[in-house]
Amino acid sequence: MTPSPFLGELLGTLVLILLGNGVVANVVLKNTKGHNGGWIVITAGWAFAVTIGIFVAKAFGGYDAHLNPAVTIGFAVAQNEYGKVVDYVSAQMIGAFLGGTLVWLYHLPQYAKTEDKGAKLATFATDPAIRASGSNFFSEVIGTIVLLMGIKGIGAVTTGLGPFAVGILVWAIGLSLGGTTGYAINPARDLGPRIAHAILPIVGKGDSDWKYAWVPVAGPVTGAIIAGLLFL
Repeated sequence: MTPSPFLGELLGTLVLILLGNGVVANVVLKNTKGHNGGWIVITAGWAFAVTIGIFVAKAFGGYDAHLNPAVTIGFAVAQNEYGKVVDYVSAQMIGAFLGGTLVWLYHLPQYAKTEDKGAKLATFATDPAIRASGSNFFSEVIGTIVLLMGIKGIGAVTTGLGPFAVGILVWAIGLSLGGTTGYAINPARDLGPRIAHAILPIVGKGDSDWKYAWVPVAGPVTGAIIAGLLFL
């Protein structure tokens, strides 16, 4: 494979979702070694997933390593330069879909043993602790603004340690702000795997909860635009 920004964003996002949703599957599905591992395990797993996803993206030509349409959109607004948006977001969505599919294939026996439809959906997409659209939307907006501001700050003061610092940033967001909505803060992270959940032949999977799906897309995009305008 010839390295390119498109390939880097695709593979980096794929690894992000495989490891990030993989830790969720390890905690919530039955008959895994990590069953009932708890929120700390999930937030740590997602933090490490982000770090490794960034390294993979860069290794395959994704020099920006956004892995997140909100990051792409936020910096496009800040720089008033939108040439990368379609290419990057397309790659991120494909990578997220493939990553969600791999999580399912990896845990096929566990999905068969798990009766809880909500637990199965949680290995693909987010859902709120308390369903209140306005509050849920606000949570995603604020979480994404913090993400973009943190990335901006990290870029200003670090070099080779940037991927590790971004992982710590995502860990902090998960621990401090993630308890309301599951901190999607990334439209591809939620929508790509949710589409996979909708079309894959998952035993006893239930509904894909499309009534809520707009929140983890619109919230991060709104937060990204606000952050981009602040950077201007």
